[in-house]
Amino acid sequence: MVSPICEIIGIEYPIFQGGMAWIADGKLAAAVSNGGGLGIISAMNAGGDYLREQIRIARELTDKPFGVNIMLMSPHVDEVAKIVAEEKVAVVTTGAGMPKKYMGMWKEANITVIPVVASVAAAKMMEKAGASAVIAEGGESGGHIGEMTTMPLVPQVCDAVNIPVLAAGGIGDGRGMAAAFMLGAVGVQMGTRFLLAEECGVHQNYKDMVLKATDISTVTTGRRFGGNTCRCLKNPFSREFLKVEFAPETTAEDVAELGVGALRKAAVEGDTKAGCFLAGQISGMVKKEQPAAEIVKEIATEAEELLKGAAKWVK
Repeated sequence: MVSPICEIIGIEYPIFQGGMAWIADGKLAAAVSNGGGLGIISAMNAGGDYLREQIRIARELTDKPFGVNIMLMSPHVDEVAKIVAEEKVAVVTTGAGMPKKYMGMWKEANITVIPVVASVAAAKMMEKAGASAVIAEGGESGGHIGEMTTMPLVPQVCDAVNIPVLAAGGIGDGRGMAAAFMLGAVGVQMGTRFLLAEECGVHQNYKDMVLKATDISTVTTGRRFGGNTCRCLKNPFSREFLKVEFAPETTAEDVAELGVGALRKAAVEGDTKAGCFLAGQISGMVKKEQPAAEIVKEIATEAEELLKGAAKWVK
């Protein structure tokens, strides 16, 4: 499988692992990169010491390229932006803001910058800021999401920019990857599927919830006041969140406080009642734990076969 993103980064398969907070650490990133994809460490809201440690863990486990995801609203963003430049990681993906402030520093360190976007307007801004590619993420994804779904978002972003586009959201197997290529993408990013990688250190209760999920097991919270919509698995936390969110007396500030610490309770503590289990709509498709390298190869092989066979539908 030949893709421009593989040539830009130096990876075998055009498959990125999503930068999931409290989940995407150096061990998981290294496993995905060793499998031929691009593993990504989440800088989340942690300080620089944590990120530097995870980068060095990944380097001990792989000599392949890997990336770091930086949430631009993090209180430690200036520190972690400098650290990825000092450590000269191969790729930085960004979310929740514009990375323009850091682009010069990252470019000097030969870092490939690939922001995650949820609209055509955002993709255009990122291209203008100097991004090497963008990840167009639809609302089927787990975690914080935009309004548009993947199917209409990806081709419109592809038509609007002159840099490579990867697709994310609702992609969990070779069929989804093949569809992304048909929409004009040059690769995919997946989060939920890698929750079930054997090298993923998330709490087993988290993995079990994904394994038990069906097609209707996720829900979106944070919609009432806009700008903070989040997709997670249904559980007592999400049901209570929605109850409070839509109570007449609830304010936007109240909603912002509802989820504080809930992701850590899910990912680290495995608290199935008070934790927020971020996961995408493909959760119902994930049926087993397997090595990260096996996930990458399985999806890429299936997509390749489907793309080769696409001509059979044309007379």
